[in-house]
Amino acid sequence: MKISYLMLGGNVGDRMEYLNRGIDLLRRNVGRIVAMSAIYESEPWGFDTQQLFLNQVVAMETDLDPLTLLTYIQRIEQTLGRRRTDNGYQPRTMDIDILLYGNLVINTPELVIPHPRMAGRMFVLQPMAELAPDMEHPVLHRTMEYLREHCMDRKQVREYTCAMSLC
Repeated sequence: MKISYLMLGGNVGDRMEYLNRGIDLLRRNVGRIVAMSAIYESEPWGFDTQQLFLNQVVAMETDLDPLTLLTYIQRIEQTLGRRRTDNGYQPRTMDIDILLYGNLVINTPELVIPHPRMAGRMFVLQPMAELAPDMEHPVLHRTMEYLREHCMDRKQVREYTCAMSLC
């Protein structure tokens, strides 16, 4: 079993419901969730829209190899209404990225691990530093806390709170 860190996020529709459904589908199809970050609300990265994202990182124990994990994740995204296009970044119901898979470094046309842009995105580093502040990035050899503290991304990321009856 390997520990994989996954980022879930979306900014279309009932964002909280999509996060909950994504986590449920990961539990049923991918493995056991061993830790979950708080939920964060953040500005979109890479495109302009008024719709803020909800994001959460989960640590999962899985026996799936990385490419099989990617296949399952893409199926979950499709189940939750994700439609991929070649138009770059855009609003979405659900996006799930593999941030880390143990200490593996993979660089293929299908999959790059660690996620190639994670060190430059505060919406990724904030929940990663919450879950695993002392974990070292396998390529950059810096801790998640160090990367968060030195991240140049200035987009706002704040912990999401909502009325319990709405969550």
